[in-house]
Amino acid sequence: MKGVVLHGGQGTRLRPLTFSGPKQLIPVANKPVSQHVIEDLREAGIRDIALILGDTFPELVVSHYGDGSRLGVNITYIYQGRALGIAHAVLLAEPFVGNEPFIVYLGDNLLQGGIARYVREFEEGGYDAMVLLKEVEDPRAFGVAEVRDGRIARLVEKPREPPSNLALIGVYFLTPKVFDVIRSLRPSARGELEITDALQLMIERGYNVGYAVHEGWWLDTGKKDDIILANQLVLDERAARRVDPGAQVSNSRIEGRVEVGPGAVIRDSVVRGPASIAEGAVIEGSFVGPYTSVGSGAVIRRARVQNSVLLDGSEVSDVELEDSLIGRRARVLGRPNRNTVRVRLTVGDYSVVEVE
Repeated sequence: MKGVVLHGGQGTRLRPLTFSGPKQLIPVANKPVSQHVIEDLREAGIRDIALILGDTFPELVVSHYGDGSRLGVNITYIYQGRALGIAHAVLLAEPFVGNEPFIVYLGDNLLQGGIARYVREFEEGGYDAMVLLKEVEDPRAFGVAEVRDGRIARLVEKPREPPSNLALIGVYFLTPKVFDVIRSLRPSARGELEITDALQLMIERGYNVGYAVHEGWWLDTGKKDDIILANQLVLDERAARRVDPGAQVSNSRIEGRVEVGPGAVIRDSVVRGPASIAEGAVIEGSFVGPYTSVGSGAVIRRARVQNSVLLDGSEVSDVELEDSLIGRRARVLGRPNRNTVRVRLTVGDYSVVEVE
């Protein structure tokens, strides 16, 4: 079985961060979201993975993942360019997939517990296709499944009047039979080849299309608040108390499940978990945590930072920061020797914010 990770899209809801990089490389618990996806596929036994790249900084994706060997997988890159729909992206993967079954996984999704059990269900069920569903409060923004007598009767893309609250959540288990179906599709009203339409056509043609309902949390990390929530949930579930021997901790307290990377410096500070402090980060005279990820080489001085994600090389000083997302090498600067100001921010890469 092979994996196909969709790594395109404009990321408009995460601007300004996506003006300088793809949304899937924004980190959660100090790993890019799409790296969590790749590792989930790997843990399910899938080693051959294709990344479908769009027109938003594909070179940064290639630079980050390379051939995949660092993560224990083999990565192939397929260029889609302009977004023409999930089904179009799937069709581009046909030469990579060959005659094998495969999994299509949106690169900005996170699933509690991963997909390994669903892989087994797909393999044992003899399905031509299988979709992963989740009960949601407002299904109108998703593809929606109508289930009757334990089978999918109908799939509808973004219906005004949803037939159920079961949304398709961006993980599709497929066989090569889907390719001929996609070739017979016509573009939707928005000019895309819809995977929902392809699956609906498979149902109408009598293919065996199964489903599973995911019971754990699921997040589409398309907005700032989604990233902050995902960081909370992943840290809560996976963070461990681990201080690298190469880290320097002096006159400080590490409380609870805090991961501290090599070369990090924590001086005259309190770091409360769950939290992740990456390689080479510097924390001085500050309180950090809970639910905070501090990227590689980031600096925090004379500040309080809680429930936030700081990307690599960012700097925060003399402020009280919470519920914030701070871009690469961005700087958030308060006034030294004055009362700190509490702020909630989304700051793009290489930006400077001065807080009076």
